[in-house]
Amino acid sequence: MKVFQNVFGKVNGEDVYAYTLKNDKGIEVTCLNYGCVITKIITPDRKGNYENIVLGFEELENYERYSTYFGAVVGRVAGRIKGAQFELDGNTYTLVKNEQENHLHGGFKGFSYVVWNAKIIKNEKETGIEFTYTSLDGEEGYPGTVHVKVIYTLNNANEFLIRYEAQSDKTTILNVTNHTYFNLSGNLKRDVLQHTLKMNSDQFLELNEQLLPTGEILDVIDTPFDFRAGRQIKEGVYSRYYQNELVGKGYDHPFLLNSNYDQEIILWDEESGRKLVVETDEIGVVLYTGNQLPSDFEICGVQSKKYLGICLETQGLPDAIHHPNFPSYILNKNQLFSSSTKYTFRIE
Repeated sequence: MKVFQNVFGKVNGEDVYAYTLKNDKGIEVTCLNYGCVITKIITPDRKGNYENIVLGFEELENYERYSTYFGAVVGRVAGRIKGAQFELDGNTYTLVKNEQENHLHGGFKGFSYVVWNAKIIKNEKETGIEFTYTSLDGEEGYPGTVHVKVIYTLNNANEFLIRYEAQSDKTTILNVTNHTYFNLSGNLKRDVLQHTLKMNSDQFLELNEQLLPTGEILDVIDTPFDFRAGRQIKEGVYSRYYQNELVGKGYDHPFLLNSNYDQEIILWDEESGRKLVVETDEIGVVLYTGNQLPSDFEICGVQSKKYLGICLETQGLPDAIHHPNFPSYILNKNQLFSSSTKYTFRIE
């Protein structure tokens, strides 16, 4: 197993590096110390063709220019926070508004848009990168200085593991995820409408027109949100179901997972034979099918368009600070936050 390091660009005069993790079977994961962005994942199809299965830019400037969050770690709090404010321990905190009147994905200076410290990991079992960042008290309006660690590792079982750790010197809120867009066709040959997704989930969150949770938890039965037996993404895109139409024809919804580390999320592309198994200890996953992707730029030599990628963002439930019936993402003073998500690359 190998690790390669190259200069990718500069941000405010600071070097940004690309790190490529490669196992003995030819699987490669390339990531940046800018936003912990995953720029490429190279895997074989059933014919042995090694191709990229994620959306990523070749130039650092495009990650700064377009707010698509391709491959990035998102935080402090993933998702939307209603009204860009919340109450905690009797105090009201006002966050930056970066989506109309709401706060999205940690704000303008969220985890996705900063340079992280990076340390290479290499041993007999795995190769990887350990990223660290200190988010200061008051950053984007959040309380507490938070020390965050994100660890990416790749092994010879074709498993890519993301681990998060964080600790704050004040009680705060935290909900971290990764916003990689997958496309298992390889090198973006097709969109993801023909991809099949299977998820062990009985419930999902109802959204309003601002894409904020209403607080209602809906049953997947008899809806296009029932992925328990597997269904193609196009079924939700072409559906007249009100929740699919609300988000621009497709999915942009949090699901509650029934189980953890039990092959609870499986995505596959029949034509290429590629299969992605996602396992996590998080309570939920946000399924986003690229319904709002703009078409004014190229990515990997392909014109961007709707449904070019699919995000499987393992995390706590969005806007939980405003919904007492949702599991809390409050992080108490000096409490250690940790979570992990494993991606296994297979061929069938």
